[in-house]
Amino acid sequence: MEIKQQIQEYFNHFHANPEVSWKEFKTTEKLQEIMNELGVRSNIFDDLTGLIAEIGEGEEIVAVRADIDALWQEVGGTMQANHSCGHDANMAMVLGALLYLRNETLTKRVRFIFQPAEEQGNGSLSMIERGAVEGVSQLFGVHLRPAEELPLGKVSPALHHGAGIFLRGKITGEDAHGARPHQGRNAMDVIAAIHQFVKSVYFSPFESYSAKLTNVQMGGESLNIIPGSATFALDVRSQSNDLMDELRKRIDDGFASLSKLYNVAIDWEWTDYTPAAEVSDEAMEIARTAIRNVVGEENTADPLHTPGADDFHFYTIRKSELKAAMVGVGADLTPGLHHPDMKFDPEALDIGARVLAETLKNA
Repeated sequence: MEIKQQIQEYFNHFHANPEVSWKEFKTTEKLQEIMNELGVRSNIFDDLTGLIAEIGEGEEIVAVRADIDALWQEVGGTMQANHSCGHDANMAMVLGALLYLRNETLTKRVRFIFQPAEEQGNGSLSMIERGAVEGVSQLFGVHLRPAEELPLGKVSPALHHGAGIFLRGKITGEDAHGARPHQGRNAMDVIAAIHQFVKSVYFSPFESYSAKLTNVQMGGESLNIIPGSATFALDVRSQSNDLMDELRKRIDDGFASLSKLYNVAIDWEWTDYTPAAEVSDEAMEIARTAIRNVVGEENTADPLHTPGADDFHFYTIRKSELKAAMVGVGADLTPGLHHPDMKFDPEALDIGARVLAETLKNA
């Protein structure tokens, strides 16, 4: 079977068998099965999903990472696991790079990191703790890009992701009868104030950022009770780590003020922080040269700045000596990442695999 067809088959399997963060058990089993079939040395963990594989010989190690988890979302009226972020494609492209490289004469080791739980924002930390990047000098990642960022055939040498973090909060006020609102402390009023407050947090327009409510739960089946308690969540983004620090402080201060204003308790915690990208110029240039070699100068795109977040960048935050870049692959992807009906042109899979193989060979 030719490599391009095999890459498509890998994608078809993972697309049909999505698993959410930390529960990628069958995915890990399939990856290990593939490594065994190819005769590639690999390692799995007793306490964690994911897999690390290596080919080649030598002291120098370069690596590529693929995230393996799916999202949990409503698809056609049913809540289910769904690869709407394209991690099935990322796995297929990285496996394709392995296929292209395994018969090459390599003077270094190439490590393939299949990482769980990117969607939780901390799967990379678990892999770092287990030595996934020990001895690695250069690390590369890959991700399909939405159509508004890159069309099919074009490839970017670096994705500059923004920082992202979630906030989970609880409001504790007091229920009241619908006819006697003055006797309660209405959580809905506080939610409305939070919604308006986060929309009015302003910084320089030259840096992108956002904060928005993404989940609110309050009240019950009785429509004549004004709810005093609620839970809520925020999704907070910024293009830089410094701006994220300022944004978090502004929100902390605002919530403290709203608590006093509405005479309710507001408790919150920040969770699942993902840092903004720290891209190595050297790694980016290696990827840029590989892209030119594979698809030509005319299809070599500029580095992309994108508001999305990816825990790939923890590898360089925790290992400052590591030189890293994430390649962006144009795929005519619509309507967008995380959309339940996300689709893309499968021709992008082989392009991404060949670019990765060329990148790793020349790193």
